[in-house]
Amino acid sequence: MKVPKCKGMRDLLPDDMAKFRRIEKVFRDCSLKWGYDEVRTPTLEYLHLFTATGTLTPSMLGRVYSFLDWDGWSGERVVLRPEGTIPTARLYLENLAGGEITRLSYVGNTFTFEETGKERRERWQCGVELIGTSQPLADVELMLLASEVLGKLGIGPLEVKLCHAGLIKALIGELGLGTAEQTQIFDQILEGNIKALAEIKTEDVDLKRALALLLDVTGSAPGFLENVGALLGKALPRFESSLSNLSSIAELLSTMDCPYQIDIASGRGFEYYTGVMFQFYVSKERVGGGGRYDDLIPLVGGPPVPASGFALYVDQLMDLVKLEGRPVPRILVQPRDSDVKGLKVCFEVARSLREAGYLVELDQGKKAVGDYRWLLSVSGEGLFRLTDQATGRKSELTSEAEILKIMGESG
Repeated sequence: MKVPKCKGMRDLLPDDMAKFRRIEKVFRDCSLKWGYDEVRTPTLEYLHLFTATGTLTPSMLGRVYSFLDWDGWSGERVVLRPEGTIPTARLYLENLAGGEITRLSYVGNTFTFEETGKERRERWQCGVELIGTSQPLADVELMLLASEVLGKLGIGPLEVKLCHAGLIKALIGELGLGTAEQTQIFDQILEGNIKALAEIKTEDVDLKRALALLLDVTGSAPGFLENVGALLGKALPRFESSLSNLSSIAELLSTMDCPYQIDIASGRGFEYYTGVMFQFYVSKERVGGGGRYDDLIPLVGGPPVPASGFALYVDQLMDLVKLEGRPVPRILVQPRDSDVKGLKVCFEVARSLREAGYLVELDQGKKAVGDYRWLLSVSGEGLFRLTDQATGRKSELTSEAEILKIMGESG
């Protein structure tokens, strides 16, 4: 009986892997040049890393893969990591904390249960974390880095949507709700249900006006935010700090000619976000996102350390990226003699051609020769017949240097 792959999982075929490696290479090259050192966290983490901090929404915690890690006499409950930032914060705290600004990057998979199996349960992401600074410039650096990565991949045009967790929390705080209700509404918003705010009833006229105004806030100019702040600040001063921060970030993005859209209704992400949140869209497809999380490291047991980061979604990018460049010419080496001496010559010439940058396979008699640009017939006496299948040209040769010369001249 044929056994299919698990529901919600994805096989990566050769073309998929070529795209995956290209995304990975461009991301790593860009990140390293911006000063981000690569790290990798374990696939397994203790469950209480996520529950003790209260950093994941109840919906996300309900979809983690969790099981008992039994060691013979006692055990801890562990999870397949559901996201990348919390494990990286733990890694930083255990190994790198020291007061300096730290830039980290990673490429890894995350796991989230989805009961129908129609959505992906394993997802790959490229992420960076900028730890140790709360300056708006740090958040802008992240958005510019993401923009550079996507630009070098040939994906675009990029649309950046900005929101602010502090602004949403300040608004919820004005509603007169209990702590549990505030958390519940914030979690709903982070899961994409911005209507949860609009559904709340209040008799406060100023608050109604602020709620209606903020839910309709869309724009792409710092002055626009300043006007909103002037309208709201007089009645609801708690909004002033978050609006000012968002305005500073918007101004820097405008200065750097980085297109963005301020959209309060775009807020989604993780419960640990405290400041600006940003989403990356290409052709209406969300390909990444991130934000500021100044309270996360204290929540995992560390000192107050500000930080922000983002992740790019590799699975979505693979559907958008195109493979470029001329393929490496393939050569099929065909032994004329089946004795040990003849096979030795085949392996030796194949090794030399690989060192010269060609893709070389030994003929096993199972693959169609039409897949190759060159056919190289080899005798045990060191005689070669080279066939260029693109032109039909055949050459009788006596050395590897001659082989390389003809292939080099043919391109």
